[in-house]
Amino acid sequence: MTLHITETVRVSPAADSDAVLNSANSLTIPLTFFDLPWLLFHPVKRVFFYKLTESTHEHFHSIILPKLKLSLSLVLRNYLPLTGHITWNTNEPKPSILVAPNDAVLVTIAESEADFSHLSGYGQRPVSKLHALLPKLPVTDDSATAFSIQITLFPNQGFSIGVAAHHAVLDGKTSSTFIKTWAHICKLQLENMPENLIPSYDRSVIKDPTGLDEKMIEMVRSLKEDKTNVVLSLTPRPAKKLGDDVVLATLVLSRDDIETLRERVKNESPSLHLSTFVIAYAYAWTCFVKARGGNGERSVSFLFVGDFRERLDPKLPTTYFGNCMFPVGCYNRKAAEFTQEKGFVTAAEILSNLVKGLSSRKIETIADSFIEGFGFQSWSTQFGTVAGSTRLGVYETDFGWGRPVKVDIVSIDEGKAISMAERRDESCGVEIGMCLKKSEMDMVMSFFKNGLQS
Repeated sequence: MTLHITETVRVSPAADSDAVLNSANSLTIPLTFFDLPWLLFHPVKRVFFYKLTESTHEHFHSIILPKLKLSLSLVLRNYLPLTGHITWNTNEPKPSILVAPNDAVLVTIAESEADFSHLSGYGQRPVSKLHALLPKLPVTDDSATAFSIQITLFPNQGFSIGVAAHHAVLDGKTSSTFIKTWAHICKLQLENMPENLIPSYDRSVIKDPTGLDEKMIEMVRSLKEDKTNVVLSLTPRPAKKLGDDVVLATLVLSRDDIETLRERVKNESPSLHLSTFVIAYAYAWTCFVKARGGNGERSVSFLFVGDFRERLDPKLPTTYFGNCMFPVGCYNRKAAEFTQEKGFVTAAEILSNLVKGLSSRKIETIADSFIEGFGFQSWSTQFGTVAGSTRLGVYETDFGWGRPVKVDIVSIDEGKAISMAERRDESCGVEIGMCLKKSEMDMVMSFFKNGLQS
């Protein structure tokens, strides 16, 4: 796919706000033990597709792009950390987000002649073509960029907005809130952000009762080959090389599909917690394991992270900026447990228990939970996680030209995660993204379709 980079700009926070730093100041926000586990992860990358047939060169550059840049500058006044970098001062016990007075978000402007309808569809698409719509997120041993954006014009077809976010800076809830707030300001052409949307950076609300920061740093350092450095290198492990046969596709469960699958589980285990998340993840996981095939005795593991904002005492502000997730998982199970006739019910039972048990988890155990999950990830023959959520409302992101026709999380591209989002045009449905080699994706889609018809 031919992509032309037409411009690279630095968008700074609008200058007419008390929130903007002056030349003598900088802003430092320490990472918490919720942020630290994600320090060496590759960026979370999401692309929003907007269909707009009147998006000519002139209309895009004279109307669309100026509105996007202006509203981004306005919203950044209250989202200063997105303009900064993660650094680790040798005099400090842990890394922080540092924002200097002249920091900005790097925005790449591009143009593509590719088929917009194909790239923004639900079928199999080469993941390399989707990556072309996403920005880089520079990182070195001692500095990691927080956030970057790419806006790509498809002349007379539409445009896309690709975002790359450092996971140690913000989680899915914070990232989605920012994007929707940017869209809200752009659509309504507001000059100031509503008070109820202004993010909170108060780290005093995150209590560290048992030295969790130190435990998390030790865990992250154990993931690096060089464990002798006092200050941890911020460079992630090398990315997995992806072949030309790797595709991304979106599988859909309608509201009726969810209810049919729920009834199937109820007939076997009537007392479970059968949320839409449990049903969708259990079904996708069993299709995933069946498609991989192999020895039924092989070890498989899966996990998910639960939002812990409401479970802390006291609860975090609804506008808290940062990570606040707790991992729970099922490890070292046999693949055959999920490929047999009752495999879907088995997965639903496991996930139901994990969800119900999340409420009773103590924050003191979060380090052990991350260590356990990362440990099994390294040697299970198949490991699954979930990116995104049906509760994030990604299809509410309207910049003034209508809702996105499609939203994809492309950073699931190493085959260890699925993505999950609400259905665009139906309440209670689910969109499930998967990224696999085409041969394996064909099998997943076959199991997915046939399982709903049985």
